[in-house]
Amino acid sequence: MNTLLFPVILAGGKGERFWPLSRKDRPKQFLSLDGSSRSLLQATADRLLALGGDWDSLWVITSSQIAEGVRQQLPDLPVQNLLIESEGRDTAAAVAWTSLEIKQRYGEDAIIGFFPADHWIADQKAFAHTLSAATQLAASTAAIVTLGIKPTFPSIGYGYIEQGEKIGSFNELPAYHVNRFTEKPNRETAETFLSTGRFSWNSGMFVFRAGVVLKELHTHAPEIIEPLEQHGPDIYPQLPKKSIDYALMEKTTLAYVLPVDFGWDDLGDWNAIERLLKTEETPNVELATHVGLDTHGSIIYASNPEDVVVTIGLEDVVIVRDRNVTLVVKKERTQEIKQILKILQSDSRFTNLL
Repeated sequence: MNTLLFPVILAGGKGERFWPLSRKDRPKQFLSLDGSSRSLLQATADRLLALGGDWDSLWVITSSQIAEGVRQQLPDLPVQNLLIESEGRDTAAAVAWTSLEIKQRYGEDAIIGFFPADHWIADQKAFAHTLSAATQLAASTAAIVTLGIKPTFPSIGYGYIEQGEKIGSFNELPAYHVNRFTEKPNRETAETFLSTGRFSWNSGMFVFRAGVVLKELHTHAPEIIEPLEQHGPDIYPQLPKKSIDYALMEKTTLAYVLPVDFGWDDLGDWNAIERLLKTEETPNVELATHVGLDTHGSIIYASNPEDVVVTIGLEDVVIVRDRNVTLVVKKERTQEIKQILKILQSDSRFTNLL
């Protein structure tokens, strides 16, 4: 039984909700957000290499706009293991193309794992234990395995997975058939989900055999997989833009979930910095030279240590100073940063801010 995992890093995202620190020339995955010297992309590669593989087994798929940055960040990655999308078409196309390439090189029984480049994992040992279980399940069963994160609060920003029938244990972790996926719910629904004990957050991490996922893509997303098989990556800009959740996971009957708890955050917006770094002893999260009066519950960031941020009488705000932009936003409205970017994109005066 083949249990070698080929990990793939999904590194094509823009990280728009971390603007203005995340920009076209320096997207979120190139940043360090936890105070370490390693970027999110580098930390993800470190984490996956620690599973026991080497650079020859690690793959990255990214966009043409930032491919050179990926090469600089991961100089040991073999050139043939870097897939460059001519145009971003979301995760379904990325999964389909990479799975085809790995199948062609290693066969349909090759076990593939997909991992976003911008996640934070607290417990590497527990993560490795979980991936061993997922690999065992994928090797022994026609399964598309997803990692479900144990919820710690009724989030309305994450998708949810409802576990169904237990099918067994792998590496001492219970595995369940997936009953359903639910996109971001309202708070009342999220609270109901948590009360049942049957729901996990959808981490966006998947493990499966190449042949299994390609067969399921033929069944549920032929409009993506068939053009790729017939024309290769040249057809990429013409593929429909769909997430792997929408194109496949919500439709397949081969979805299984491992509910896990290894300390996880998808670092979706500036509020994630507070979840990572806030302590009870400090009134704010300060990654800047900050002088404040009556300022509480805020996140304050400045990329230039010589810049001084002064605040008076503020509560629950995010202040970010980077290069030629200062952002001030209520913490509860950070999701709306993407709307501001659309306004900036429509005005030629602001193209240098993106």
